[in-house]
Amino acid sequence: MAADNGGVGFEGSGTAAPEKPLAPGLAPGAATPAELLDRTADHFAVFADVAGEDLDAWQTARSLAPEILPRLVDCWDRAEYPVDLVTRLGDVDLLTDGLEVPGHRHLSPLGAGLVNMEISRLDGSVGTMIGVQGGLALRSIVLLGSDEQKARWVEPLVTGTEFGAFALTEPDHGSDSVSLETTARREGEEWVITGQKRWIGNGVGGHVSVVWARVDDESDPALHGQVSGFLVEQDREGYDAEVIRGKVSLRALHQALIRLEGVRVPLASRLPGARSFKDTSTVLFATRAGVAWSALGHAIACYEAALHHARTRIQFGRPLAKAQHVQVRLATMLQTLTAMQLYCRRLADLEAAGTLTPEQASLAKVHNTRNARVLAADARDLLGGSGILLENHVVRHMADLEALHTYEGTDTVQSLIVGRAVTGVGAFV
Repeated sequence: MAADNGGVGFEGSGTAAPEKPLAPGLAPGAATPAELLDRTADHFAVFADVAGEDLDAWQTARSLAPEILPRLVDCWDRAEYPVDLVTRLGDVDLLTDGLEVPGHRHLSPLGAGLVNMEISRLDGSVGTMIGVQGGLALRSIVLLGSDEQKARWVEPLVTGTEFGAFALTEPDHGSDSVSLETTARREGEEWVITGQKRWIGNGVGGHVSVVWARVDDESDPALHGQVSGFLVEQDREGYDAEVIRGKVSLRALHQALIRLEGVRVPLASRLPGARSFKDTSTVLFATRAGVAWSALGHAIACYEAALHHARTRIQFGRPLAKAQHVQVRLATMLQTLTAMQLYCRRLADLEAAGTLTPEQASLAKVHNTRNARVLAADARDLLGGSGILLENHVVRHMADLEALHTYEGTDTVQSLIVGRAVTGVGAFV
């Protein structure tokens, strides 16, 4: 994606400029923030001061575009999951999601956010690969796991040599996931896990699922009846998973319906730091902020596509960009985009200071996903008929945003979290 216009190179049915290269041909660390996101898209220079390891990681993420974008469009079209890309992300050390893992990148909240933004600017399915593998599965083990669990799983997950899932959502429990019905009953030296999970990325064809279940163990009154996490290898007897078909969002990533029918795991498979749903929420809280960054990446891609199209599409003998109404629409998109960037930058600053609250993460998540959908729809419209073609990318981002708008807490739930914070009154039921 060329730095001079940020466009991917869209070819419409009228006279257009030649296509631009997909990404700057710079080695990681060689680019400046302005080369990675120029002033047409970062009008307030919100990210102009990014430097060091954060800048290097951002450039690494950006450099993947020419390698994988053409392939991703085809995989998205055919609903195929290119699982080797998880390993590729591990090869370039982009799966840590801001976690401190010995021997790997340790990014600031700003750096981790920029990686989420940049990968989603490329493709939402790939962005979700990082969210599932690093943001959810890896984070659960790093924050809540035992030393033995970390020794077994952290390195394979952070390098992408093995794939992890985060199995919380159930067929009858999405927004009210605290009410989950999956149970883990203690029998001697084993846990017996029974229940179903749905919409689980990497839940089929992977290696380990972090399964959240309600504990049935009367020998531990403090834990009995609480929600805890269990590391379940996907080749365990009784673990049955199937790919959910018919998705029109995040089509290059498989999500699974999982049936757990008396799956037996050792007592040591339980995450010792997960003793209530509050501990589960610590993982979700971190990834909620990541979704705000991902929405920003999608919005940038759509805005850049609209800007490039307006500059190069010739109608009635002149570029669309010379029309007043087109310039007004682009300026409106930029207003939205800038607000989203400011939300994300403030999120990163608060997180770095250790003062970020769940309600602030919820506000950013609902604001950015809601506004990214509006911006994507406007960009699709501005591209006219070309806007519905996958080769022009906007409609893919537009469809993928529908998943972001829902997962990690719906628009309604996030708004109710914020509403409770500002009124002091809960209104969830």
